[in-house]
Amino acid sequence: MASATGHAALMDEVYRGQRHIYDLTRKYYLFGRDTLIAGLDAQPGMRVLEIACGTGRNLAKIGKAWPGVKLYGLDISAEMLKNARATLGAEARLVEGDACAFDAPALLGEPAFERVVLSYSLSMIPDWEGAFAHAARHLAPGGELHVVDFGDLGGVPGPLRRLLHAWLAKFHVAARSTLPQVAARQASEHGLTLTSQRGGLGYFQLHVLRAG
Repeated sequence: MASATGHAALMDEVYRGQRHIYDLTRKYYLFGRDTLIAGLDAQPGMRVLEIACGTGRNLAKIGKAWPGVKLYGLDISAEMLKNARATLGAEARLVEGDACAFDAPALLGEPAFERVVLSYSLSMIPDWEGAFAHAARHLAPGGELHVVDFGDLGGVPGPLRRLLHAWLAKFHVAARSTLPQVAARQASEHGLTLTSQRGGLGYFQLHVLRAG
């Protein structure tokens, strides 16, 4: 398993150049992100944390879609956070940290959040199940964890599916085929309710875990 330091260095290497074109290129294949944002139902004053926030694209859209929320972002890549800070300025509290082991009170000044978002990040995190569990631990009472990532791609023709998997691997991305089972287990272990959605052709999967 890659160390947090090693993974941070790898992500910085991957995104040092790509961060300048990331949002322009990813809009063509990271589907389901705006569906997630539209379903947040985040009210003014709610604390919204995106783990692995990247360029800040999602946080900026969340701020526009749900005015009055308090935005927080964490990412292991210092390079990506350069973009996020340029995009969001003082609108969000942004910090560098490991999705699997961050100390929320120390880094973000908050112990828990009403909304936590994982958007196309689990497919890039080596210990993705650990990151999922750590995210679930940071839900405030009545809070929700929203997760979107690559699905089973079952409706995509085989040759195209294999090509997509091979291309994603070049960026250290791997679809998590057992994500539905892990989401169900996390919901059970943390006493959360789970609702799930499968995107067209199985391209993306969206899971929402709600605390009572």
